Amino acid sequence: MSFAAGVALLECATVSLNMPDASDNRVLVFHGFDVDLCAAVVRRDGSVVEVEPQVFELIAFLATNQGRLISYDEILEQVWKKRHVSDAAVATRINAARKALGDDGTAQRVIKTVRGRGLRFELEHQVENKDYGDAAMRPPAEKGSGNRFNFLEPPHQGPSIAVLPFDNMSSDAEQEYFADGIVEDIITGLSRVKPFLVIARNSTFTYKGKPVDVRQVGRELNVRYVLEGSVRKSDRTVRITSQLSDTGSGHHIWADRFDGTLSDIFELQDRVTSSVIGAIQPSIRAAESSRSQRKRSGSIDAYDLYMQALPHVAALERAENAKGLSLLEQALRADPSYASALAMAAWCHGQRCVYNWTDDWSAEARRALQLANQAVSHAGDDSFALSMLGAAHTLVREFETAYKLLERAVELDPNCAWGWNRLGWLNGYLNKPRESIECFEKAIRLSPLDPMNFNCFVGIGSAHFLEQHQDDAIRWMEKALAAHPGACWIYRQLIPAYVSAGRIEDAKRALPNLVHEYPGITCEKIRAAMRG
Repeated sequence: MSFAAGVALLECATVSLNMPDASDNRVLVFHGFDVDLCAAVVRRDGSVVEVEPQVFELIAFLATNQGRLISYDEILEQVWKKRHVSDAAVATRINAARKALGDDGTAQRVIKTVRGRGLRFELEHQVENKDYGDAAMRPPAEKGSGNRFNFLEPPHQGPSIAVLPFDNMSSDAEQEYFADGIVEDIITGLSRVKPFLVIARNSTFTYKGKPVDVRQVGRELNVRYVLEGSVRKSDRTVRITSQLSDTGSGHHIWADRFDGTLSDIFELQDRVTSSVIGAIQPSIRAAESSRSQRKRSGSIDAYDLYMQALPHVAALERAENAKGLSLLEQALRADPSYASALAMAAWCHGQRCVYNWTDDWSAEARRALQLANQAVSHAGDDSFALSMLGAAHTLVREFETAYKLLERAVELDPNCAWGWNRLGWLNGYLNKPRESIECFEKAIRLSPLDPMNFNCFVGIGSAHFLEQHQDDAIRWMEKALAAHPGACWIYRQLIPAYVSAGRIEDAKRALPNLVHEYPGITCEKIRAAMRG
């Protein structure tokens, strides 16, 4: 079964599901919360509260019956549609509903349990009507933020970093070699990432054993970022901590710790090194994007325009895609041979193809390939540019070329989480679900805090769908929507999974979200975009 095979289920759903009337645009407002019945969204002070569809259905049912004692039998009938469900499962959903509304089982300020009888929604609420066509249905996007997902920079203008000697916190001074070895591995690994300017060991080790001020190190070595850390080794265990600082402000922008055993010291060193490199890459990209956003608006530097485009392109939303592409086109006017901007622009056009954001699939695909071909001649051994090129070729069905580009990208930089992400999607299109999941899991492991990981969650869910493991598919896709509710294209895969799993009521509730985002959507258009 290909990714597109589930569209037949979606087509059945659009015919058979009893969609809510779009005129039912009530929003229940109480104590800083609003429950948007049509959008199936709970918000607190304007921010979306992440809830599973069934938890939302429970909240909506209770809230629309405010003040009325509702028996457990009625709740099971209305929310679970008389399906057999354990008491533990019901209790779990009730607890989740309370948590979403800032309540708990002790206070019961919002949802009151009347022992042995049922539940009552305690708070009075106002009813507002919102235009179904406005932005109320969609959670507010994080405009211009640099923390969604960002990409590596061009080699001549990218970020610079110094990795200082890690402190040996062990009681044995002879363990100094172990701490030094970790730092050597990190420097070597970062040096493989072409856009990073990494200060050589001989320079950074002049700070060994000395108290340092990262701002002073930044001035002396002319770097933007400093990585510090410590190693504590005791018996057969080891703990390694590390922190990344901005030398301009002196503030920490990332920190983590790693615990392990010494059963295989070299394997542990490799794991720590890989984890540190994979984790700090998105942190540096986020910091670079934020720095670029703060720059004077009069700057026309191609690098800064590229950095400003990153959070828009990576949002994977229609309006944000247009903003990002506009900035990239400005960057390319300033520097027509800018490989990263060319590759990113190709990916933008590829997004329009696969996410049903265009009425002319062929034209967008041709433009994506044109830009990608231009980028190839300039990309060289930039692993991130190669990954973006692989993404663009995947989205326009040039699978053989995509595989060559992506294999080259992860060969050059095994810690390139984005390369592994795109290999995950490519393996899915090639109907290799096990290989797909392995690639996504590696991407998440390399960059566990990456805001783009919601895309990995969708990919893992899609791979489970290929294997016809619908419960797992649903779990991962719901997790992706919770992490990034604005990515409404996920419903194209989630709704067929609901239908296939027999969860018709969940599919009914999800369908309006898809139709609202794509007013003229048809199953044929989805097939055209998702065919594999």
